[in-house]
Amino acid sequence: MQEQLESWQEWLSQHADIDTMVKLALLLVAAWIANFVVKKILMRGAMTALSYTPAGKDRQLFERNIIARLANVVPALVISYGISSVPNLPEELTIVVSNVCNAFVVLTIARAISGVLTVVNTVYERQPDAHEKPIKGYIQVVKIAIYAVAAILIVAALIDRSPVILLSGLGAMAAVLMLVFQDTLLSLVASVQITSNDIIRVGDWVEMPNLNVDGDVKDIALHTVKVQNWDKTISTIPTKRFISDPFKNWRGMQESGGRRIKRSLMLDQNSVHFLSKDEEEKLHRFRLLKDYLKNKQQEIDDWNQQLKEEGKEPVNTRRISNIGTFRAYVLQYLKNHQHIHQEMTMMVRQLNPTADGLPLEVYCFTATTEWVAYEGIQSDIFDHLISILPEFGLRVFQHPSGVDMREMVTEIKQNRHNDT
Repeated sequence: MQEQLESWQEWLSQHADIDTMVKLALLLVAAWIANFVVKKILMRGAMTALSYTPAGKDRQLFERNIIARLANVVPALVISYGISSVPNLPEELTIVVSNVCNAFVVLTIARAISGVLTVVNTVYERQPDAHEKPIKGYIQVVKIAIYAVAAILIVAALIDRSPVILLSGLGAMAAVLMLVFQDTLLSLVASVQITSNDIIRVGDWVEMPNLNVDGDVKDIALHTVKVQNWDKTISTIPTKRFISDPFKNWRGMQESGGRRIKRSLMLDQNSVHFLSKDEEEKLHRFRLLKDYLKNKQQEIDDWNQQLKEEGKEPVNTRRISNIGTFRAYVLQYLKNHQHIHQEMTMMVRQLNPTADGLPLEVYCFTATTEWVAYEGIQSDIFDHLISILPEFGLRVFQHPSGVDMREMVTEIKQNRHNDT
């Protein structure tokens, strides 16, 4: 057997081309066997053992193929170290193949580390309070750094030079690199400020009128923030814009438990007057006004008694007005409304009169922040107030419409007909 092997070696030494091809084939077979053993035996066994753990049952983590990527390193190393044992190959080819294999190993390790970082971010986002301190931006910065280092090592491996030589030249390229990566650097600074100052979180309702953005934050990355608008469109905003541009974050409203109602009724100022005795008696029917009318009348009577002789003239006395009584009614109505937050600011006030009427503003907060429920509560309140206005002798102001003009013309014609 020994003699046969020696004879084969002697024969191959006499045929250099065949010797090279045979040993090159053996090297490829060895790389294939190494790949088979690692992927089909070792990796499959590791995956089977891992499947019995809680992490192994998570398919989202398995999809990253971290172990499969690392398994590609083994055949590359076999070729890298074995190519030098193949005889009669040009030295330049041996160096090129070895360098390419080394570069492939660096790239594979970098991709595996990137996959690990992605898994770390995925696991972190499952934490209940992860939306308050997202780390996706930082993960992306680390990935950029890893791929930058990997790029330097790959270039160094391909040209067969020390990476220190390449790093020494980066100082002269600093200005160029800052110009190329200026957006990344600005986004990194913005991400740090957003996280440290808790400016926005995933799930926040943000509004940026200058960018036509109004919706919920769905993702905060290094370069961009994704916002799903209420019309279900997706807006992608550069992260740095949340530092440089003004925007509104509705998180405070959502966390407070109440959403503000700030809306006015435009009243016809010609309908404002003092209450007559009959009108005052009719308003005593309102349960919400009994205490107000009683206390207000007592206050007015005490005031008027101090006027003595001057109090005999009605112009000198204080009287109850229909608009003041209506304000009191609206305030009591809000205080007795089950869907109005009673611990937050609540008031009914007049604003400056305008050409469109006298604004009577209702300012309060609902006991819910849910949008649909909020709009329903607000609409119900103003439905009631508009409907109850005639009981106080008040009218809502509105500009004349076509129907109003036709009624006016009809009334004029009717009056002329009666006169004739």
